[in-house]
Amino acid sequence: MNILKTSAKLLIILTTILFFSSCFKQIYKNKQAKDYSKNIIYKPFDAIIVPGYPYNGKEWDAIIKMRVLWASYLYKNGIAKNIIFSGSSVYSPYVESIVMKQYAIKLGVDSTHIFTEEKAEHSTENVYYSLKIAKTLNFKNIALATDNFQTRLVKPFIKKHKLNIKILPINIAIIDSLDKANKSIKIADSIGFVKDFLPITKTQSFYYRWKGTRGKNIDFTK
Repeated sequence: MNILKTSAKLLIILTTILFFSSCFKQIYKNKQAKDYSKNIIYKPFDAIIVPGYPYNGKEWDAIIKMRVLWASYLYKNGIAKNIIFSGSSVYSPYVESIVMKQYAIKLGVDSTHIFTEEKAEHSTENVYYSLKIAKTLNFKNIALATDNFQTRLVKPFIKKHKLNIKILPINIAIIDSLDKANKSIKIADSIGFVKDFLPITKTQSFYYRWKGTRGKNIDFTK
């Protein structure tokens, strides 16, 4: 009897978890669709900003793949004229933006329409430094193209500093279909590699890194 009761409780718990996870997943999808439909009317964008992610030197991480596939989709479908990949070598000895650029080229994106920002160490810096590059290139209609999680992290920063940037969150359904067609893409393991690299955890204190995540280390006068 006790085993039956325990099994019944576990079933109820699992059912509850599945119910709420499906609810949150639907909320996530609805949020994506709302943000995308609100901003797609401003296409074509002069450029989209795509933040980097640590690369392990062997294969693209699921997050790198998701962001690069989305960027290539927006470019190939005329939604974005150019792509600015952003990210330095932060947690691994590979410059994130350079690695992402190479994957995008493998996907068929014209290299003359890809730019790299190689200074940023945090999401807020990805946005700010990429906007500076966009300005030097006379790009005016700009969008941030990344996942909803990262978007939520940088939205307060964008709002606080009144940055002129739209949001084009990743559509997971589109990424799933693109992923199936791009399973075997490889790049040379020397691309973007930084010799004598030290991770940010060794060069900066926790407090300084925490400030960086909030954009507090940016010199807005330069």
